Amino acid sequence: MRFHYAESMTAITNYVPLAQAAEANGYAGFTIPDSLIYPKASDTSYSYTDDGGRTFLENKPFVESFILATAIGASTRTLEMTTNVVKLPVRPPLYSAKLAASVAAITGDRFNFGVGLSVWPEDYAAMGVDYAKRGKRFDECIAIVKGLCAGGYFEFHGEFYDIPPVKLNPVPGKPLPILIGGHSDAAFKRAAKHDGFMFAGGGHEVLAPMVAEINRYRDELGTSGKPFRLFATEMGEITPDTVKRMEDLGVTDMPVAFRNLYAVEEDSQPLQDKIDLMKRFADDVIARV
Repeated sequence: MRFHYAESMTAITNYVPLAQAAEANGYAGFTIPDSLIYPKASDTSYSYTDDGGRTFLENKPFVESFILATAIGASTRTLEMTTNVVKLPVRPPLYSAKLAASVAAITGDRFNFGVGLSVWPEDYAAMGVDYAKRGKRFDECIAIVKGLCAGGYFEFHGEFYDIPPVKLNPVPGKPLPILIGGHSDAAFKRAAKHDGFMFAGGGHEVLAPMVAEINRYRDELGTSGKPFRLFATEMGEITPDTVKRMEDLGVTDMPVAFRNLYAVEEDSQPLQDKIDLMKRFADDVIARV
């Protein structure tokens, strides 16, 4: 099991020292949150809170994911950076490919590109992107990012994007891992097609049927023999028994958070307290599994 530190929506000055402490305490990576805007008015329900609300985002700082990944990568030597998750279809895919390739190249291929759909129509409207057919648009975006990050000239002619033969420089030194976030059947199928799945949380009982569906799609698509990373975020108390149950389910990577990231109030936890909790988990759990 690889453990990743999953702090988010905290003071921006916390990120680099937390990343350095995570690396020093044996964590494999750091997950990077993503959010573009907070609309003044919206009646859209959020998928990952109990009441569908998103007031927990109010006044929370969100550094652009690629910039934060670069800052963490530049201040560490071994830590992986994984976006959790970039809302890819609302962004121009060629520019997203350029950013992802640059982050991967400058950090020595320590960047994992976790991507998903934005559930908020306001994101699409603000970015001038049609909300309709967003799933098909998402698939084209992934194809463009993978094609451009592979190196050499690449062209794409789809329903939403038409790109003549172009190439990027630099590109990653190895294939850029594409990890899919989302709790829909379409997300499970995309994850099976690509390199991994990012579970937003909810415990073993919620994850188990999702894994079964992903594995079914992997068998159908003929991808069950290729490497696959399964990220499962956990918040609160995590024991070695918790880790064992997740490993038995096929989880390869566990981002851990030691506070409720969906709390409405702003994060007031001191930096040293965060580091102490991180170290305690490393001593009590990471060292024992």
